[in-house]
Amino acid sequence: MQHVHRFTRLSALALGITGALAIGQVHASAFQIKENSVKAQGRSYAGSGVAKDDASVVSNNPATMAQFKGTTFQADVTVIDLGFEFTGGGYDAIGRPITGGDGGDAGDVIPVPAMSFIHKFESTGIAVGAQVSAPFGLKTEYEAGWVGRYYADKSDLKTVDLTLSAALDIIPDRLSVGAGLVYERADVTLSKAVDFGALLFGQLPPAQRPFAPSFARPQGADGHAEVEGDDTGLGWIVGVNLRPTDKLAIGLSYRSEIDHEIDGNVTWTVPAPVRATLDSRPQTSPLFRNGGAGADLTTPSVTTVSVSYQFTDKFQLLADYSETGWKSLQQINIDFDNPDPNSIEQFRWDDTRFYSIGGEYKFNDAWTFRAGWAFDETPTTFATRTPRLPDEDRTWYSVGASWQATQNLEVSFAYTYLDVSNPQIGLTEGGHTLFGEYDATINLYGVSAKYNF
Repeated sequence: MQHVHRFTRLSALALGITGALAIGQVHASAFQIKENSVKAQGRSYAGSGVAKDDASVVSNNPATMAQFKGTTFQADVTVIDLGFEFTGGGYDAIGRPITGGDGGDAGDVIPVPAMSFIHKFESTGIAVGAQVSAPFGLKTEYEAGWVGRYYADKSDLKTVDLTLSAALDIIPDRLSVGAGLVYERADVTLSKAVDFGALLFGQLPPAQRPFAPSFARPQGADGHAEVEGDDTGLGWIVGVNLRPTDKLAIGLSYRSEIDHEIDGNVTWTVPAPVRATLDSRPQTSPLFRNGGAGADLTTPSVTTVSVSYQFTDKFQLLADYSETGWKSLQQINIDFDNPDPNSIEQFRWDDTRFYSIGGEYKFNDAWTFRAGWAFDETPTTFATRTPRLPDEDRTWYSVGASWQATQNLEVSFAYTYLDVSNPQIGLTEGGHTLFGEYDATINLYGVSAKYNF
Protein backbone atom coordinates (compact mmCIF):
# COMPACT_ATOMS: atom_id res chain seq x y z
CA MET A 1 0.00 0.00 0.00
CA GLN A 2 2.83 2.37 0.83
CA HIS A 3 4.34 1.91 -2.60
CA VAL A 4 1.04 2.46 -4.42
CA HIS A 5 0.24 5.51 -2.30
CA ARG A 6 3.64 7.06 -2.85
CA PHE A 7 3.39 6.56 -6.58
CA THR A 8 -0.05 8.17 -6.84
CA ARG A 9 0.69 11.10 -4.55
CA LEU A 10 4.09 11.91 -5.95
CA SER A 11 2.87 11.58 -9.51
CA ALA A 12 0.20 14.20 -8.87
CA LEU A 13 2.72 16.63 -7.42
CA ALA A 14 5.27 15.91 -10.11
CA LEU A 15 2.82 16.82 -12.84
CA GLY A 16 2.02 20.06 -11.01
CA ILE A 17 5.61 21.13 -10.47
CA THR A 18 6.98 20.17 -13.85
CA GLY A 19 3.96 21.63 -15.56
CA ALA A 20 4.87 24.96 -14.03
CA LEU A 21 8.55 24.85 -14.87
CA ALA A 22 9.16 22.49 -17.75
CA ILE A 23 9.12 25.37 -20.12
CA GLY A 24 11.58 27.52 -21.92
CA GLN A 25 10.61 30.72 -23.53
CA VAL A 26 1.61 28.63 -25.12
CA HIS A 27 2.87 28.25 -28.27
CA ALA A 28 6.04 26.51 -29.07
CA SER A 29 7.20 23.04 -28.10
CA ALA A 30 5.89 21.66 -24.80
CA PHE A 31 4.78 24.62 -22.60
CA GLN A 32 7.01 27.13 -24.34
CA ILE A 33 5.31 30.36 -25.47
CA LYS A 34 6.90 32.52 -28.15
CA GLU A 35 4.04 35.02 -28.25
CA ASN A 36 5.78 38.20 -27.09
CA SER A 37 5.44 40.01 -30.44
CA VAL A 38 2.55 40.27 -32.90
CA LYS A 39 4.84 41.54 -35.67
CA ALA A 40 7.12 38.53 -35.26
CA GLN A 41 4.09 36.23 -35.13
CA GLY A 42 3.07 37.44 -38.59
CA ARG A 43 6.38 36.01 -39.89
CA SER A 44 6.18 32.83 -37.75
CA TYR A 45 8.96 34.43 -35.67
CA ALA A 46 11.42 34.47 -38.55
CA GLY A 47 14.04 37.13 -37.86
CA SER A 48 12.86 37.56 -34.26
CA GLY A 49 16.33 38.56 -33.07
CA VAL A 50 17.23 41.08 -35.80
CA ALA A 51 13.95 43.00 -36.20
CA LYS A 52 15.10 46.58 -35.65
CA ASP A 53 11.51 47.88 -35.58
CA ASP A 54 10.17 45.41 -32.98
CA ALA A 55 10.68 46.19 -29.29
CA SER A 56 10.35 42.52 -28.32
CA VAL A 57 14.09 42.22 -29.03
CA VAL A 58 14.49 43.19 -25.36
CA SER A 59 13.96 39.46 -24.72
CA ASN A 60 14.61 37.95 -28.15
CA ASN A 61 18.07 39.53 -28.73
CA PRO A 62 18.99 42.58 -26.61
CA ALA A 63 21.88 43.52 -28.93
CA THR A 64 19.37 44.70 -31.55
CA MET A 65 18.11 47.45 -29.19
CA ALA A 66 21.19 49.49 -30.22
CA GLN A 67 19.54 50.08 -33.62
CA PHE A 68 16.55 51.88 -32.10
CA LYS A 69 16.28 55.66 -31.84
CA GLY A 70 14.66 57.73 -29.12
CA THR A 71 12.08 56.05 -26.91
CA THR A 72 9.78 53.21 -27.96
CA PHE A 73 6.82 51.69 -26.13
CA GLN A 74 5.08 48.58 -27.44
CA ALA A 75 2.07 46.59 -26.19
CA ASP A 76 1.13 43.18 -27.63
CA VAL A 77 -1.77 40.83 -26.98
CA THR A 78 -2.01 37.38 -28.54
CA VAL A 79 -5.09 35.23 -28.01
CA ILE A 80 -4.35 31.51 -28.12
CA ASP A 81 -7.39 29.41 -29.05
CA LEU A 82 -6.64 25.82 -28.03
CA GLY A 83 -8.73 22.76 -28.82
CA PHE A 84 -7.95 19.27 -27.51
CA GLU A 85 -10.57 16.56 -28.07
CA PHE A 86 -9.81 13.00 -26.98
CA THR A 87 -10.99 9.73 -28.52
CA GLY A 88 -10.07 6.50 -26.79
CA GLY A 89 -10.54 4.46 -23.64
CA GLY A 90 -8.84 2.63 -20.82
CA TYR A 91 -8.88 -0.26 -18.38
CA ASP A 92 -8.69 -0.45 -14.61
CA ALA A 93 -6.47 -2.67 -12.45
CA ILE A 94 -8.65 -5.78 -12.96
CA GLY A 95 -9.12 -5.31 -16.70
CA ARG A 96 -12.54 -3.66 -16.78
CA PRO A 97 -13.15 -0.69 -19.06
CA ILE A 98 -12.85 2.63 -17.24
CA THR A 99 -16.18 4.42 -17.15
CA GLY A 100 -16.59 8.01 -18.31
CA GLY A 101 -16.83 10.18 -21.39
CA ASP A 102 -14.21 11.68 -23.66
CA GLY A 103 -13.72 14.81 -21.52
CA GLY A 104 -15.16 17.28 -24.03
CA ASP A 105 -12.93 20.01 -25.43
CA ALA A 106 -10.09 20.31 -22.92
CA GLY A 107 -8.70 23.46 -24.52
CA ASP A 108 -9.40 27.09 -23.72
CA VAL A 109 -9.03 30.64 -25.02
CA ILE A 110 -5.97 32.21 -23.40
CA PRO A 111 -4.85 35.86 -23.81
CA VAL A 112 -1.08 36.36 -23.62
CA PRO A 113 0.00 39.99 -23.06
CA ALA A 114 3.45 41.57 -23.39
CA MET A 115 4.76 45.12 -22.89
CA SER A 116 8.16 46.39 -24.04
CA PHE A 117 10.11 49.61 -23.54
CA ILE A 118 13.39 50.74 -25.16
CA HIS A 119 15.35 53.99 -24.78
CA LYS A 120 18.45 54.81 -26.84
CA PHE A 121 21.08 57.26 -25.52
CA GLU A 122 22.32 58.58 -28.85
CA SER A 123 25.44 60.27 -27.48
CA THR A 124 26.81 57.05 -25.95
CA GLY A 125 25.48 54.33 -28.26
CA ILE A 126 23.86 52.64 -25.27
CA ALA A 127 20.26 51.41 -25.25
CA VAL A 128 18.28 50.07 -22.29
CA GLY A 129 15.04 48.15 -22.32
CA ALA A 130 12.48 46.25 -20.28
CA GLN A 131 9.81 43.73 -21.13
CA VAL A 132 7.03 42.12 -19.13
CA SER A 133 5.77 38.96 -20.78
CA ALA A 134 4.04 35.68 -20.05
CA PRO A 135 6.44 33.20 -21.63
CA PHE A 136 5.05 30.00 -20.13
CA GLY A 137 1.49 28.84 -19.69
CA LEU A 138 -1.17 26.25 -20.19
CA LYS A 139 -4.82 25.76 -19.33
CA THR A 140 -6.65 22.51 -20.04
CA GLU A 141 -9.77 21.27 -18.28
CA TYR A 142 -11.66 18.05 -18.88
CA GLU A 143 -15.26 17.33 -18.00
CA ALA A 144 -15.78 15.70 -14.59
CA GLY A 145 -15.68 11.90 -14.60
CA TRP A 146 -13.97 11.53 -17.99
CA VAL A 147 -12.18 8.31 -18.88
CA GLY A 148 -8.73 9.81 -18.26
CA ARG A 149 -9.60 11.38 -14.90
CA TYR A 150 -6.93 9.36 -13.06
CA TYR A 151 -4.26 11.17 -15.12
CA ALA A 152 -5.61 14.74 -15.24
CA ASP A 153 -8.75 16.83 -14.97
CA LYS A 154 -7.52 20.44 -14.67
CA SER A 155 -4.20 22.10 -15.47
CA ASP A 156 -3.75 25.85 -14.97
CA LEU A 157 -0.25 27.34 -15.33
CA LYS A 158 0.69 31.01 -15.23
CA THR A 159 4.15 32.54 -15.51
CA VAL A 160 5.38 36.13 -15.74
CA ASP A 161 8.86 37.30 -16.77
CA LEU A 162 10.46 40.68 -16.22
CA THR A 163 13.47 41.15 -18.51
CA LEU A 164 15.85 44.09 -18.06
CA SER A 165 18.38 44.49 -20.87
CA ALA A 166 21.08 46.81 -22.17
CA ALA A 167 22.89 47.09 -25.52
CA LEU A 168 26.00 48.82 -26.80
CA ASP A 169 27.15 49.76 -30.30
CA ILE A 170 30.67 48.37 -30.72
CA ILE A 171 30.95 49.43 -34.36
CA PRO A 172 28.14 51.88 -35.25
CA ASP A 173 25.76 50.44 -37.88
CA ARG A 174 27.77 47.19 -38.01
CA LEU A 175 28.16 45.45 -34.64
CA SER A 176 26.34 45.62 -31.31
CA VAL A 177 26.17 43.44 -28.20
CA GLY A 178 23.59 43.15 -25.45
CA ALA A 179 22.78 41.38 -22.20
CA GLY A 180 19.91 41.17 -19.75
CA LEU A 181 18.57 39.70 -16.53
CA VAL A 182 15.36 37.63 -16.41
CA TYR A 183 13.20 37.50 -13.28
CA GLU A 184 10.65 34.71 -13.58
CA ARG A 185 7.65 33.76 -11.46
CA ALA A 186 5.56 30.63 -11.97
CA ASP A 187 2.22 29.64 -10.41
CA VAL A 188 0.46 26.35 -10.97
CA THR A 189 -2.74 24.56 -9.97
CA LEU A 190 -3.32 21.03 -11.22
CA SER A 191 -5.69 18.27 -10.20
CA LYS A 192 -6.81 14.75 -11.00
CA ALA A 193 -9.06 11.97 -9.66
CA VAL A 194 -7.61 9.25 -7.43
CA ASP A 195 -8.90 5.66 -7.57
CA PHE A 196 -8.84 4.86 -3.85
CA GLY A 197 -10.85 1.70 -4.52
CA ALA A 198 -8.00 0.32 -6.62
CA LEU A 199 -5.50 1.18 -3.89
CA LEU A 200 -7.49 -0.68 -1.21
CA PHE A 201 -8.12 -3.59 -3.58
CA GLY A 202 -4.41 -3.94 -4.26
CA GLN A 203 -3.73 -4.16 -0.52
CA LEU A 204 -5.97 -7.19 -0.04
CA PRO A 205 -4.64 -10.77 -0.28
CA PRO A 206 -5.76 -12.39 -3.56
CA ALA A 207 -8.06 -14.80 -1.75
CA GLN A 208 -10.04 -11.92 -0.20
CA ARG A 209 -10.44 -9.78 -3.31
CA PRO A 210 -13.64 -11.49 -4.60
CA PHE A 211 -15.32 -10.53 -1.29
CA ALA A 212 -14.11 -6.91 -1.18
CA PRO A 213 -16.79 -4.27 -0.51
CA SER A 214 -17.75 -2.08 -3.45
CA PHE A 215 -15.70 0.90 -2.24
CA ALA A 216 -12.57 -1.31 -2.12
CA ARG A 217 -12.73 -2.23 -5.80
CA PRO A 218 -11.25 -0.35 -8.77
CA GLN A 219 -13.41 2.67 -9.69
CA GLY A 220 -15.44 2.08 -6.51
CA ALA A 221 -14.28 5.10 -4.49
CA ASP A 222 -12.96 8.01 -6.49
CA GLY A 223 -11.29 10.81 -4.57
CA HIS A 224 -9.38 13.85 -5.71
CA ALA A 225 -5.92 15.42 -5.49
CA GLU A 226 -5.07 19.06 -6.18
CA VAL A 227 -1.56 20.44 -6.38
CA GLU A 228 -0.54 24.09 -6.02
CA GLY A 229 3.00 25.41 -6.30
CA ASP A 230 4.95 28.59 -7.01
CA ASP A 231 8.49 29.90 -7.23
CA THR A 232 10.65 32.71 -8.57
CA GLY A 233 14.00 32.37 -10.30
CA LEU A 234 16.68 34.42 -12.02
CA GLY A 235 18.26 33.89 -15.42
CA TRP A 236 20.13 35.87 -18.04
CA ILE A 237 20.28 36.50 -21.77
CA VAL A 238 23.10 37.66 -24.06
CA GLY A 239 23.10 38.56 -27.73
CA VAL A 240 25.10 39.81 -30.71
CA ASN A 241 23.88 41.66 -33.80
CA LEU A 242 26.22 41.71 -36.81
CA ARG A 243 25.48 43.75 -39.96
CA PRO A 244 28.31 43.02 -42.42
CA THR A 245 26.48 44.92 -45.20
CA ASP A 246 23.61 47.38 -45.37
CA LYS A 247 21.32 44.54 -46.53
CA LEU A 248 22.34 41.62 -44.30
CA ALA A 249 21.82 41.26 -40.53
CA ILE A 250 22.75 38.26 -38.40
CA GLY A 251 21.74 37.83 -34.76
CA LEU A 252 22.76 35.29 -32.14
CA SER A 253 21.17 35.10 -28.69
CA TYR A 254 21.36 32.73 -25.74
CA ARG A 255 18.88 32.54 -22.88
CA SER A 256 20.20 30.69 -19.83
CA GLU A 257 18.69 27.87 -17.87
CA ILE A 258 16.79 29.04 -14.77
CA ASP A 259 16.98 27.17 -11.49
CA HIS A 260 13.83 26.90 -9.39
CA GLU A 261 13.14 25.69 -5.86
CA ILE A 262 9.44 24.87 -5.96
CA ASP A 263 7.25 25.14 -2.86
CA GLY A 264 4.03 23.20 -3.29
CA ASN A 265 1.02 21.88 -1.39
CA VAL A 266 -1.14 18.82 -1.95
CA THR A 267 -4.85 18.80 -0.98
CA TRP A 268 -6.59 15.43 -0.82
CA THR A 269 -10.31 14.60 -0.95
CA VAL A 270 -10.74 11.08 0.46
CA PRO A 271 -14.13 9.28 0.52
CA ALA A 272 -15.37 8.61 4.07
CA PRO A 273 -15.26 4.76 3.94
CA VAL A 274 -11.73 4.90 2.55
CA ARG A 275 -10.58 7.30 5.26
CA ALA A 276 -12.12 5.08 7.95
CA THR A 277 -10.34 2.04 6.53
CA LEU A 278 -6.99 3.81 6.34
CA ASP A 279 -7.30 5.26 9.83
CA SER A 280 -8.04 1.83 11.29
CA ARG A 281 -4.64 0.55 10.20
CA PRO A 282 -1.49 1.98 11.81
CA GLN A 283 0.59 1.45 8.68
CA THR A 284 -1.78 3.51 6.50
CA SER A 285 -3.34 6.06 8.88
CA PRO A 286 -0.74 8.78 8.05
CA LEU A 287 -1.40 8.51 4.32
CA PHE A 288 -3.17 11.01 2.05
CA ARG A 289 -2.91 13.93 4.44
CA ASN A 290 -2.69 17.50 3.20
CA GLY A 291 0.83 18.91 3.37
CA GLY A 292 3.74 20.54 1.63
CA ALA A 293 6.37 19.34 -0.81
CA GLY A 294 9.14 20.73 -2.96
CA ALA A 295 11.60 20.01 -5.74
CA ASP A 296 14.65 21.53 -7.40
CA LEU A 297 14.17 21.99 -11.13
CA THR A 298 16.01 23.62 -14.00
CA THR A 299 14.23 25.13 -17.00
CA PRO A 300 15.88 24.81 -20.42
CA SER A 301 18.23 27.13 -22.20
CA VAL A 302 17.29 28.59 -25.60
CA THR A 303 19.79 29.39 -28.37
CA THR A 304 18.55 31.35 -31.40
CA VAL A 305 20.12 32.41 -34.70
CA SER A 306 18.22 35.06 -36.70
CA VAL A 307 18.95 36.35 -40.20
CA SER A 308 17.40 39.03 -42.41
CA TYR A 309 18.25 40.17 -45.93
CA GLN A 310 16.85 43.36 -47.50
CA PHE A 311 16.50 42.45 -51.18
CA THR A 312 14.90 45.77 -52.14
CA ASP A 313 13.61 48.87 -50.37
CA LYS A 314 10.23 47.14 -50.21
CA PHE A 315 11.00 43.46 -49.56
CA GLN A 316 13.06 41.57 -47.00
CA LEU A 317 13.42 37.86 -46.27
CA LEU A 318 13.97 36.60 -42.70
CA ALA A 319 14.73 33.28 -40.99
CA ASP A 320 15.16 31.82 -37.50
CA TYR A 321 16.70 28.68 -36.07
CA SER A 322 16.42 28.00 -32.35
CA GLU A 323 17.26 25.09 -30.11
CA THR A 324 15.66 24.53 -26.70
CA GLY A 325 17.63 22.45 -24.19
CA TRP A 326 14.81 20.25 -22.90
CA LYS A 327 17.35 17.62 -21.81
CA SER A 328 17.56 19.61 -18.57
CA LEU A 329 14.26 17.87 -17.71
CA GLN A 330 15.35 14.26 -17.59
CA GLN A 331 13.88 13.75 -14.12
CA ILE A 332 12.84 15.53 -10.92
CA ASN A 333 13.34 14.49 -7.30
CA ILE A 334 10.35 15.37 -5.11
CA ASP A 335 10.78 15.83 -1.34
CA PHE A 336 7.71 15.70 0.94
CA ASP A 337 7.36 17.49 4.26
CA ASN A 338 5.73 14.41 5.79
CA PRO A 339 7.54 11.08 6.36
CA ASP A 340 6.85 9.83 2.83
CA PRO A 341 10.14 9.02 1.08
CA ASN A 342 11.33 11.02 -1.91
CA SER A 343 10.28 9.99 -5.38
CA ILE A 344 11.93 10.44 -8.77
CA GLU A 345 9.74 11.27 -11.75
CA GLN A 346 11.21 10.44 -15.16
CA PHE A 347 10.65 12.72 -18.18
CA ARG A 348 13.44 11.83 -20.61
CA TRP A 349 12.68 14.79 -22.88
CA ASP A 350 14.94 15.59 -25.83
CA ASP A 351 16.24 18.93 -27.10
CA THR A 352 14.02 20.47 -29.78
CA ARG A 353 14.57 22.64 -32.84
CA PHE A 354 12.44 25.42 -34.33
CA TYR A 355 12.86 26.49 -37.97
CA SER A 356 11.08 29.43 -39.57
CA ILE A 357 11.20 31.54 -42.72
CA GLY A 358 9.18 34.64 -43.49
CA GLY A 359 9.00 37.78 -45.54
CA GLU A 360 7.86 41.41 -45.28
CA TYR A 361 6.63 43.62 -48.09
CA LYS A 362 6.26 47.39 -47.64
CA PHE A 363 3.23 48.10 -49.81
CA ASN A 364 3.28 51.87 -49.23
CA ASP A 365 4.08 54.37 -46.48
CA ALA A 366 1.04 53.24 -44.49
CA TRP A 367 0.95 49.45 -44.90
CA THR A 368 3.43 46.59 -44.54
CA PHE A 369 2.40 42.97 -45.09
CA ARG A 370 4.14 39.82 -43.85
CA ALA A 371 3.83 36.05 -43.88
CA GLY A 372 5.77 33.10 -42.52
CA TRP A 373 6.13 29.35 -42.14
CA ALA A 374 7.74 27.35 -39.30
CA PHE A 375 8.30 23.80 -38.12
CA ASP A 376 8.39 23.22 -34.37
CA GLU A 377 9.49 19.95 -32.75
CA THR A 378 8.05 18.51 -29.53
CA PRO A 379 10.26 17.18 -26.70
CA THR A 380 7.69 14.50 -25.83
CA THR A 381 7.41 11.00 -27.20
CA PHE A 382 4.62 8.43 -27.18
CA ALA A 383 6.14 6.97 -23.98
CA THR A 384 6.22 10.32 -22.13
CA ARG A 385 3.08 12.10 -23.41
CA THR A 386 0.29 12.80 -20.88
CA PRO A 387 -3.23 14.29 -21.02
CA ARG A 388 -1.84 17.43 -19.37
CA LEU A 389 0.41 17.96 -22.38
CA PRO A 390 -0.96 16.21 -25.50
CA ASP A 391 1.88 17.75 -27.50
CA GLU A 392 3.20 16.83 -30.95
CA ASP A 393 5.28 18.36 -33.74
CA ARG A 394 3.55 21.34 -35.31
CA THR A 395 3.73 23.43 -38.46
CA TRP A 396 3.05 27.19 -38.39
CA TYR A 397 1.29 29.19 -41.14
CA SER A 398 1.18 32.93 -40.40
CA VAL A 399 0.06 36.19 -41.98
CA GLY A 400 0.20 39.71 -40.62
CA ALA A 401 0.17 43.41 -41.38
CA SER A 402 1.21 46.76 -39.87
CA TRP A 403 -0.58 50.07 -40.32
CA GLN A 404 1.31 53.32 -39.76
CA ALA A 405 -1.62 55.22 -38.29
CA THR A 406 0.38 58.38 -37.55
CA GLN A 407 4.01 59.42 -37.70
CA ASN A 408 4.52 58.00 -34.22
CA LEU A 409 1.87 55.26 -33.88
CA GLU A 410 1.96 51.86 -35.58
CA VAL A 411 -0.71 49.16 -35.19
CA SER A 412 -0.03 45.52 -36.14
CA PHE A 413 -2.21 42.43 -36.64
CA ALA A 414 -1.41 38.74 -37.09
CA TYR A 415 -3.07 35.37 -37.48
CA THR A 416 -1.42 31.95 -37.20
CA TYR A 417 -2.79 28.47 -37.82
CA LEU A 418 -0.80 25.66 -36.20
CA ASP A 419 -1.17 22.29 -37.88
CA VAL A 420 -0.54 19.72 -35.12
CA SER A 421 0.08 16.05 -35.83
CA ASN A 422 -2.60 14.13 -33.92
CA PRO A 423 -1.00 13.30 -30.54
CA GLN A 424 -1.41 9.69 -29.40
CA ILE A 425 -1.54 8.56 -25.76
CA GLY A 426 -0.57 5.17 -24.32
CA LEU A 427 -0.09 5.21 -20.55
CA THR A 428 0.00 2.74 -17.68
CA GLU A 429 -0.01 4.08 -14.13
CA GLY A 430 -1.16 2.61 -10.81
CA GLY A 431 -2.79 -0.33 -12.59
CA HIS A 432 -4.75 1.88 -15.00
CA THR A 433 -4.22 2.15 -18.72
CA LEU A 434 -5.26 4.98 -21.02
CA PHE A 435 -4.96 4.93 -24.78
CA GLY A 436 -6.27 7.03 -27.61
CA GLU A 437 -5.69 10.01 -29.86
CA TYR A 438 -6.25 13.75 -29.70
CA ASP A 439 -7.70 16.01 -32.36
CA ALA A 440 -5.69 19.15 -31.63
CA THR A 441 -6.38 22.60 -33.08
CA ILE A 442 -4.47 25.81 -32.33
CA ASN A 443 -5.20 29.29 -33.68
CA LEU A 444 -3.39 32.49 -32.69
CA TYR A 445 -4.86 36.01 -33.07
CA GLY A 446 -2.68 39.01 -32.30
CA VAL A 447 -2.88 42.79 -32.15
CA SER A 448 -0.26 45.28 -31.00
CA ALA A 449 0.50 48.98 -30.87
CA LYS A 450 3.91 50.68 -30.93
CA TYR A 451 4.53 54.34 -30.15
CA ASN A 452 7.81 56.19 -30.79
CA PHE A 453 8.52 59.30 -28.72
